[in-house]
Amino acid sequence: MSSPPPRDVYSVSRLCVEANLVLEGRLPAVWMEGELSNVKRYPSGHWYFTVKDEVSQVSCTMWKSKTYRARVAPRDGLRVLVYGKAGVYAARGSFQFNVDYLEDAGEGELRRRYEELKAALAAEGLFDVTAKRPLPKLPRRIGLVTSPAGAAIRDILHILKRRFPSIPVVVYPVAVQGAGAAQEIARALNVASARAEVDVLILARGGGSLEDLWSFNEEVVARAIRACRIPVVAGVGHETDTTIADFAADLRAPTPSGAAELVVPDQAEWRRVLSSHRTRLTAVVRRQLRSHRERLVFLQRRLTQSHPRHRLRDRTQRLDELESRLLTAWRRDQDSREARLRWLSTRLAQTHPGRLLEQQTTDLSRLSDRLGRAIAHQLIRHRSRFETAVRTLQAVSPLATVERGYAIVTTDGGAVLRDTAGVQMGSKIEVRLGRGRLRATVTERID
Repeated sequence: MSSPPPRDVYSVSRLCVEANLVLEGRLPAVWMEGELSNVKRYPSGHWYFTVKDEVSQVSCTMWKSKTYRARVAPRDGLRVLVYGKAGVYAARGSFQFNVDYLEDAGEGELRRRYEELKAALAAEGLFDVTAKRPLPKLPRRIGLVTSPAGAAIRDILHILKRRFPSIPVVVYPVAVQGAGAAQEIARALNVASARAEVDVLILARGGGSLEDLWSFNEEVVARAIRACRIPVVAGVGHETDTTIADFAADLRAPTPSGAAELVVPDQAEWRRVLSSHRTRLTAVVRRQLRSHRERLVFLQRRLTQSHPRHRLRDRTQRLDELESRLLTAWRRDQDSREARLRWLSTRLAQTHPGRLLEQQTTDLSRLSDRLGRAIAHQLIRHRSRFETAVRTLQAVSPLATVERGYAIVTTDGGAVLRDTAGVQMGSKIEVRLGRGRLRATVTERID
């Protein structure tokens, strides 16, 4: 006999946990419609109720973190649409539905129409961000398109008075709920656009159900907003309410009060900023004035320095300086040219034939003088020597002897006769006396 298979024994809690995991994993989040009963609100903020139909009922839980998403306050007998996921409450092992969203079942058809119109207008480009107009930073006049009897207008006027009471407000009264309200809102927007008496429009009403806010989901209102020539701020319902008018408007505010805060600045903040700007502007102006004053003094000084008289004086001095430099340069050039001319003239004179001839003539004259002086000197020297020699000669000269009465006898040939042997008879002889000479013929020889 085979042994029994091993047992995997579940605890109750394990079974409940795994059953919950199976449900959460296999069954996605779904929409469920039914009637509310046994509605209980606990101090913790959680809601517990039952959703039932003619056959079955399901225990539901809506945690505190999700209750803000409820479009309607739950109450017994209310037919609703809920959205969430099925699970198991492990502590009791009971099946329950965890609700994330709750709305009146009557809103379902309105929601479908809302989504269809929103998609169509978005495809048409009516919600394009590029078509949004900027709000004026400080509007001269503000327009309100809202019910004159609602709480929204009181909140808006209170906020506007607190933030910037000096800005006037124009109210365009309309019905914000019921038959014909959408057409009335569209007409008010058209009138405000035609009058152009305000700089910005606030389209507002308080919170309510989808049906209460339906006037702001009509196509006629969306198109009137986009056709309006004045920027429109939509402040419709509570923060969780989003209407077609919010998408068509130039700016969406979470509440009517929020719209009032968006269209006007805070006067106290503006005063603080203006005071800061005034302080900065004063400092900048003073700094600029000081800078311009210094610049003016500088320019006056420059103007004085650059006055035509001073400039003329400077130019005159500069002209004198340039003239002096020009004359100096000209004289230097002239001197240089004259020196070169003299040098060239000297070279020309030195190399000119006439100059050369004159120089040679001068040299010849000088040499002639030197020669004459040299000859004269030589003559004097030779004369002196000659005279000395003459005196010496005279001392020993026969002539001296002749002067004393002796005579010198020479032959016809000039030979001095010292004896008679050299003389022939009849020969011509010359007798030189102290004064004069005698020619004679030898007629007789005496040995």
